[in-house]
Amino acid sequence: MLRQKWGSLVCPSCGTLVGVNDPRCLNCGRWNPGMWGFGPLFTRLGRDMGFVPFVMGACIVMYCASLLADRNGIGIGGLSFLSPSGVSLFLFGASGSVPVFGYGRWWTVLTAGWLHGSLIHIGFNLMSLRNVADPVAEFYGANRMVIIYTFSGVTGFLASSVFNHYLGYLPLIHGGRMTVGASASICGLIGSLFYYGKRAGSRGVSEQAKQWGIMILIFGFFVAGIDNWAHLGGFAGGYVCSKFLDPLRPERMDHFLGAIACIALTAVAFAMSIVYGWPLFHEAIGGR
Repeated sequence: MLRQKWGSLVCPSCGTLVGVNDPRCLNCGRWNPGMWGFGPLFTRLGRDMGFVPFVMGACIVMYCASLLADRNGIGIGGLSFLSPSGVSLFLFGASGSVPVFGYGRWWTVLTAGWLHGSLIHIGFNLMSLRNVADPVAEFYGANRMVIIYTFSGVTGFLASSVFNHYLGYLPLIHGGRMTVGASASICGLIGSLFYYGKRAGSRGVSEQAKQWGIMILIFGFFVAGIDNWAHLGGFAGGYVCSKFLDPLRPERMDHFLGAIACIALTAVAFAMSIVYGWPLFHEAIGGR
């Protein structure tokens, strides 16, 4: 049964029983706790309500699409094994100082986190996402996790683009001319766990988040090609966003609407990237 039309269900915010058609949960105040009867379906998808599998699947699809779009430009050497070409990544929404400041493609701060630069890159990021996302979904709920994930990607790629544009001459912390990857949003999830540990007084959670953050920072300084500003910007974005999404309070209806808005805006940004990027992509491919 996809949609429950009568009876009771568990409020996704506080866990108390509510009527499927109740306009508001009497315990936590969440509006429309039955989610139009689809609450049980979302609950069966897990604590993240299916968002993490959706992100993983979408990243894999976009990675394959970016390879197929320019098969002659695929890289096959070393850490860049099976890397999409630059023009292909540009088409689908890579961010950085060149797309944002050079071409005015400001919406790419929403799309770049769904693209990846190599097989190793996507494999490492999706494995990290699986490890980090579960506790975030547990502490914040699925809707707030979507908001944190999206906002962190925006702040991470915005920081990378701005710092490369204005401080691109500096070593290690110069940002990216073109940058992609889910790691900015993953660092945002780590930032949200760090905030949760401070807010809830859970030293174990904050220490684990701190260790993850330090490992990523050290890795970024010793491995070439890592976008440190995207990581730092994503962590900061996740931490700040979490302060406005108090994890010790139940999720509300506006959190659900905010999560839907994040996904919708990302879809629109992808459409804009392809529509406005196609002429340049076609010109670059045809000029070879």
